[in-house]
Amino acid sequence: MQEIWIDYLNALDAKALALTNDEILDAVAKALDAQGRGETVIEPRVHLVPESSDKGHFNVLRGYVKALNYAGVKVVGDFVDNYKVDLPSELAVLNLFDPNTGVPKAIIDATDITDMRTGAVTALGAKYLARKDSKILGHIGARGTSYWNVRLLDHLFDFDEIRVHSRRPESRDAFAKRLEKDLGKRIIVTDNWQDCLKGADIMVEASRLPEPAPLFKTEWVKKGAFVVPYGTMSALEFDLTDIIDKVVVDDWGQCGPGKPFGALRRHVDEGKVTAENLHAEIGQIVCGMKPGRESDEETILFWHRGLSTTDVALGAAMVEKAREMNIGQRLRFA
Repeated sequence: MQEIWIDYLNALDAKALALTNDEILDAVAKALDAQGRGETVIEPRVHLVPESSDKGHFNVLRGYVKALNYAGVKVVGDFVDNYKVDLPSELAVLNLFDPNTGVPKAIIDATDITDMRTGAVTALGAKYLARKDSKILGHIGARGTSYWNVRLLDHLFDFDEIRVHSRRPESRDAFAKRLEKDLGKRIIVTDNWQDCLKGADIMVEASRLPEPAPLFKTEWVKKGAFVVPYGTMSALEFDLTDIIDKVVVDDWGQCGPGKPFGALRRHVDEGKVTAENLHAEIGQIVCGMKPGRESDEETILFWHRGLSTTDVALGAAMVEKAREMNIGQRLRFA
């Protein structure tokens, strides 16, 4: 049998690559475009729950992107109390494979990939679905994905006002301090959901609730706003979708009836959001098959649960850049 070598990128390698905002957005946009054109395979994620979902669980995501000639499987742990042992709540590994032979091609620390691609999907959703003149961002949550939500959104919109909130004061204060350092602008820290979200042009909810709770009030959403809820447990009031003109998802296969978790889980399972009244998947908008925002008056909601194909695309971009920069290791597999 021929020799098989695997590209291995650990967490230090991933940071040394220092992917730029545009490199991240471009890689993820390619995956979304391919999805819209029907040139991907996205298997609905599966979960491994060792004890209880409110304590933590593993997500297993599987996907294929034809244009990149990669298939991939990512396993990401999501454990809310990891801060107590000085660990991030989410740790992940991405495996890339040759889709023609099954040969393993790369093993990548995907903790940053998870954060970056989530932020990129939020930002690209806003690129197509938010008002172009959006100047106020309200963001709930301070986990790793939250940083990339704010950073990449601000890269596209250059906000006049950014408000953040998280349940723990030390968490939201540290989050704001990091953002102020990296973005070079003042961040408003709020101690409640209303002050953070009410009247914002773009409203992002990335909370870590132990169980569904209607903390995101419908009355706070102004006409023309762009709403992005993606907490594992829903924080929305049930009537929120009544004021929404367009609902967009990342992948209906993962959002449809009978799946676990998600911000619109009850809305889908009780028939308020269906395949028939769904406006589009984001890939269909990115590739030009369906329109995004068509007027400033539209109030639009974008629910994304996480796309394995964006993991694959970002992992592929990292492997390519690592080879150019001579970063990482080559491991003998066979």
